[in-house]
Amino acid sequence: MALFTVMGASGFIGGALAAFLREQGHDVQTPARDADLPARPGHVIYAIGLTADFRHRPFATSHAHVGRLTDFLEQGGAESFLYLSSTRVYQGANSTHESSDLRAAPLDPGHVYNLTKLAGEALVLNCGQPGARVVRLSSVVGPSESQRDTFLGAMAKGAADGHIRVQSSPASAKDYVWVGDVLPLLQNIALSGVAPIYNVASGRQTRHDDWLAGIARLTGARVEFAADAPDAGFQPIDISRLSAEFSPAFCNPLDHLPAILSATPAP
Repeated sequence: MALFTVMGASGFIGGALAAFLREQGHDVQTPARDADLPARPGHVIYAIGLTADFRHRPFATSHAHVGRLTDFLEQGGAESFLYLSSTRVYQGANSTHESSDLRAAPLDPGHVYNLTKLAGEALVLNCGQPGARVVRLSSVVGPSESQRDTFLGAMAKGAADGHIRVQSSPASAKDYVWVGDVLPLLQNIALSGVAPIYNVASGRQTRHDDWLAGIARLTGARVEFAADAPDAGFQPIDISRLSAEFSPAFCNPLDHLPAILSATPAP
């Protein structure tokens, strides 16, 4: 068994990952966000991030994605270091393979997230430490989404009120992946990944109208799409590198709708 340090364990991904690693028999340390790395950090997984309202919180976004990361990389001493980034960095790119050239638009407030994630990636990949890797996560969903500031979280809250109004096109599609499929991959990449960057995604696009049809069927909520709503989707994510090395199996996240809509967090 291995020693892990999960930074950002108070968040959705970090908390689920810390619990999973402990279930696998690993020793897991979860320091507070403002604490230093432990004297023996083992395999560090950096899950600190800011997803809510990042367009209006550029300083907090930069601090989460770059500032604290710099502190930990300067401390050193990790057996490996895995930085959790996002497939959002492919926004506007011609390809979603890990080797693709990426586009950034500094005047676009939405790209504050992308640019700071890419700065974090560059720091990790050029820090000179062993086992420095990056994972670009697609849209990870889990139980009780209503407690998160996500598209599905908003839909779950609307369903509880009996009326869901959607401000994006029903054809909008993204790569959603169930959290339970992600956690073992993060463990295995941290311990034995051979590439510097991995996309962790399902390879499957799920449309907004597919989500809303399932939610309406389960809850009876009325669904209304705004007229002329924009397409809020993202391009399909290339998972050829992940598949070749780890042969993952992904469930259909729609199969977990009852858990997603639950108002009670999983223990």
